[in-house]
Amino acid sequence: MKKLLVITYYFPPSGGAGVQRVLKLVKYLCEFEVEPVVLTVQDGDFPTRDPSLLNEIPSHVRVYRTKIFEPYRIYRKLTGKPPDAPVDVNNIPKPGEKRSLSEHVAEFVRSNFFIPDARIGWFPFAKVQALKIIAEEKIDCLYSSSPPYTTALIAKSVAKKTHLPWIAGFRDPWTGFLSTPVRYGLAKKIDTSLERKVYKQCDKLEVAWKGIGKDFQKKYPDIDSSKIVHIENGYDDADIPVLTFPRNDRFTITYTGSMYGKRSPKSFLDAVKALITQGKIDPKKIKLKFIGRFGASLLPLFEDEALHGTVEVKPYMPHADSVKELLKSDALLLVVDDAEGSEEIVPGKVYEYIGTSRPIITLALEGAIAALIRETNAGIVANFRNPSEIESAVLHYYQAFWSGEKLWQGNPDIIKKYTRREAARKLAELVKTLCDKKSNRC
Repeated sequence: MKKLLVITYYFPPSGGAGVQRVLKLVKYLCEFEVEPVVLTVQDGDFPTRDPSLLNEIPSHVRVYRTKIFEPYRIYRKLTGKPPDAPVDVNNIPKPGEKRSLSEHVAEFVRSNFFIPDARIGWFPFAKVQALKIIAEEKIDCLYSSSPPYTTALIAKSVAKKTHLPWIAGFRDPWTGFLSTPVRYGLAKKIDTSLERKVYKQCDKLEVAWKGIGKDFQKKYPDIDSSKIVHIENGYDDADIPVLTFPRNDRFTITYTGSMYGKRSPKSFLDAVKALITQGKIDPKKIKLKFIGRFGASLLPLFEDEALHGTVEVKPYMPHADSVKELLKSDALLLVVDDAEGSEEIVPGKVYEYIGTSRPIITLALEGAIAALIRETNAGIVANFRNPSEIESAVLHYYQAFWSGEKLWQGNPDIIKKYTRREAARKLAELVKTLCDKKSNRC
């Protein structure tokens, strides 16, 4: 049994999408003869908290938690936000969105002083603890989960000192990504230098979607790209109970997750409004559920008078409850960010959507996500810049629902490839391969 030190900021009681990938890897790795040991934060400033996820950590897995300096608490004071305000949904503005002077100042500080991110205050605490864990637990390999990118810097420093093999895991790209700060001058040079060093030093760069690997290759073509390994996200069938619900009295479309910055429901809501105006949809026969965290600038969209009585907005809820909401729905909504490079993005949520056996209305450009939806036959892809395509997708499922037709047409043989257990198996094989190479060198 090989021992893997998993360095991750997002871990239960953290909630949200960012925690799911690493939590599920930790949950299933032991089935493939790799024992995970987790290093995380003691009191993280998580955008959401979901204590129920603590129950998914296997009882035999040791979790070490350290102190961290969290500057977002200062950010809230500077911008006048409540102490418990979720920073991420409001500090990534839409293009052209007005911001207060305090928000501009706070963003300047974030971009120029907290490099690579605001979690850099964890570095000194985590490094010391990681070295202790490695000595006491006799760790064989390191795995860092980014973002935040600080975790990669911790692993880089520890790997250099211990000479242990290191897998740098990435759920999103680093510099220049739509959710990372725009940097200039010296700050940009430092951030880019850190990114390059991580890519060069790690033994393997493990990516959740292929576009992440392409991004690293494009930026640093001189570094050996054969170290890039793609391990898809997936769904955990243990999270999807077999439940029977009565037929909805209204055709129900549900979105779960976060929306902010360049991810917006506007084009979808506009399409539904157009169908109502045209008399093709009866507003009393459709319900649109939005469950999660939403940027303040998006909230007025849900209050549009033309959609009165059709939209229901609920706050973030525990993961198990969120899944039940999906299962109670007739169709699901997936919205990809309207940004350059979004055609490469494959959000982890889509796999869970697919696992619920509910058709997915996907608003995206042609690319990786569209290919996955078509490969699994999990729904309809509509260009989020093409109103008629969105209207056609919504109307298709609306009419099928009221005609009593079967809505789900997914391909089970292909879908079963995309499970969290399979992702853990792939990572375990990677860990064992790197450990064997190290043993052969010694």
